[in-house]
Amino acid sequence: MHQTEHFKHTYKALRKFRWFSALGLAALALSTGLAMAQTPEAAPQSALPGKGIKVQALQSAIAEETFQTMLVDRALEKLGYETQPIKEVDYPAAHIAIANGDATFLAVHWDPLHQDYYNNAGGDAKLLRTGQYAGPAAQGYLIDKATAEKYKITNIDQLRDPELARLFDHDGDGKADLTGCNPGWGCEAMIENHMDGYKLRATVKHVQGSYAALIADTIGRYQRGEPILYYTWTPYWVSGVLVPGKDVVWLQVPFSSNPQKANTRLEDGSDYGFSVNTTRIVVNRAWAEKNPAAVKLFEVMRLPIADINAQNERMRDGENTQADIARHTEGWIKFHQQLFDGWIAQALAAAKP
Repeated sequence: MHQTEHFKHTYKALRKFRWFSALGLAALALSTGLAMAQTPEAAPQSALPGKGIKVQALQSAIAEETFQTMLVDRALEKLGYETQPIKEVDYPAAHIAIANGDATFLAVHWDPLHQDYYNNAGGDAKLLRTGQYAGPAAQGYLIDKATAEKYKITNIDQLRDPELARLFDHDGDGKADLTGCNPGWGCEAMIENHMDGYKLRATVKHVQGSYAALIADTIGRYQRGEPILYYTWTPYWVSGVLVPGKDVVWLQVPFSSNPQKANTRLEDGSDYGFSVNTTRIVVNRAWAEKNPAAVKLFEVMRLPIADINAQNERMRDGENTQADIARHTEGWIKFHQQLFDGWIAQALAAAKP
């Protein structure tokens, strides 16, 4: 399946997804490609590899990352580890804290978007980046479908035209207002690179602040029938509200442009300007060398994008407290019990004798 077709499939799955539908969840579980191991027999607490070892998880201030992080914590607890309350830290500081041994792991490291954060914190000498926890994850620029079709806009390069850019001007300065990315997330640096690389500075303004507030305003404008231009990523609830192909369309870019000189073109020839990312787990390397069971767990865990999107939508609909997210996590485990137990069995088998 081409990457873009995979993204379309993901959005379609999200529209049809019912959170704890046994049939739907079973299909998604099978889609991870992991063999279903038999439920492991309960091991005595004294024999668990994580007994007496505290674990500190970090995440960014994006509340929708809590579900992914909490699921890893719950799995670690089954191995005997003593998980501490999750702490929120910006991505650059999180990588440094883990490298220095002040925290244990980050479950939402975007590879390759966060490569610089990984390198600046010490790289492979101090960190271990492992697994393919979630993905492939798309990101890029979108506009409302009505404006795209009326003015035949398919590429962000077209917004160099002042007349087209003014369609997305909401503050009266004559420039298109691009709902952008928070400083410290990594995506803001790529957007800034694009602003120069595609010569958009004269006609487009990168609007930054609280992404949650900005995207809420963007959705409000869409609901009022106004043109919108915004950046977003998957998995995230936004694409369940503004559905690509139905409400909005992805904009392509004229060529790949990023500091790493990476080719962002997809297999079908389309190019959204961002490399397709995989969410991986980053852990302190010294700690990892002493905890092979945890490392194996990180290697085998998989969380389908559609599941993350569905949980994120529940948060948007009001189920957004820590207790709500904990309930969502326990519910996911219950409906994927055999898969979850398979992860634990593989991790236990990797423990040092």
